[in-house]
Amino acid sequence: MGFDGRFTLVLIGWIAALLATLVALAFAIATPDLAAARIVAVALVIGAGYGVARHVDRTNRTVGRFVEALHFGDFATRFDRRGGVGFAALGQSLDEAMRRLQAQRDRAADEQRFLETLVDDMPVALLTIDHRGAVQLANKAARRLFAGHGGTRPADFAVYGETFAARLAEDGERSAELLLLRSSTGPQRAIVRSASLERLGLTSRAVTVEPVQGTLDAIEMATQTDLVRVLTHEILNSLTPVTSLASSAAAVLDDDPPDLDLARTAVGTLARRAEGLEHFIRSYRTVANVPDVRLKQFQAEPFLRDLDRLFAADWPDLQLDITVTPDLVIDADPDLLAQAVINLLRNAAQATREAGRGSQITLTVAGDNGVAKRLTLADSGNGIPEPQRRDIFLPFYTTRAQGTGVGLNLVRQIVIAHGWTIDVAEAPGGGAEFRLYLG
Repeated sequence: MGFDGRFTLVLIGWIAALLATLVALAFAIATPDLAAARIVAVALVIGAGYGVARHVDRTNRTVGRFVEALHFGDFATRFDRRGGVGFAALGQSLDEAMRRLQAQRDRAADEQRFLETLVDDMPVALLTIDHRGAVQLANKAARRLFAGHGGTRPADFAVYGETFAARLAEDGERSAELLLLRSSTGPQRAIVRSASLERLGLTSRAVTVEPVQGTLDAIEMATQTDLVRVLTHEILNSLTPVTSLASSAAAVLDDDPPDLDLARTAVGTLARRAEGLEHFIRSYRTVANVPDVRLKQFQAEPFLRDLDRLFAADWPDLQLDITVTPDLVIDADPDLLAQAVINLLRNAAQATREAGRGSQITLTVAGDNGVAKRLTLADSGNGIPEPQRRDIFLPFYTTRAQGTGVGLNLVRQIVIAHGWTIDVAEAPGGGAEFRLYLG
């Protein structure tokens, strides 16, 4: 028999006892000279009534204790279904619900521990700033990086840099910014970002600090290696004939009698080669200058038509097809962008003419919501082999005998100065296709 049946039988028994004692009390009251019996009958009625009430209230008290345990988060509590309580189905359902809540809390606790470990062990330093302006170091990286100060105010972090302390004191979000920080290992650059958060109805901020000095040093070393490799190659290419011509001129002058005409020819060639080497070195100085970007918005179509006229004057035998959406606006420095596109056009014209299999060059500007987003220039030349595509933007890297290797590097400098990106792929016609992503 289940708990519900037992509860019902016990309740019927108590009610029967209560009725019996009421009958006995009525009989005692109706019969004279039974005063003692009346007292006993009253006591029995009270006892039976208390038994009925206690039996009914026991379930209420059990449910109350269960709900109270739930209120305080004691998910280990189980519904008391011992004899007399009843409601076995209710108890089973409540126990199952409690087990599910316990399992959910265990999973949430595991997930929270995982997230806490992830935040604590991630290599980027994380700081939190509450609504009162108190700064907390939220992970190991932050505690290692900012171990040389005391206090939690933004001003206390001025030992790492006044600009950094000012950023901690500012409200709101801020995009990535490269700052110079002072540390125990010396000055180092770091990328600092901040974001606003809502917690318990209060606004706080999270600030990430990612030291990049090591990465920048590695990139600088790699860049220097590339520059030295290209410069060494180009300078040696220029010095080899200079050395040979100088030796030839010296040998001619040592002859008796000297061949002055041959010596004059050798010295003239030597002078021209030296002039070419000087031009190359001057080109290097041009590459070292960082472009100064002055942004403005201007109409794309008239800008491209001006470039078309310049191209036609320099390359009258080649065809330039321009495709641009009317009323499209470009947000850029028009002078620098023109310089970049002219370099690309010159490169495309040379490649097209050298291939000798076509004369068409296409220039396309596409955009979104009236703003230019991509500029594509494709030629009908021989294209650029895949292994060379990562090197063509290096300073002084060139595959042409008369090339300086400066033009495409200047294009890349202008693109980077605008915050854009550039890549090169194979054009549909087999040539090269340069793509400028304008933001």
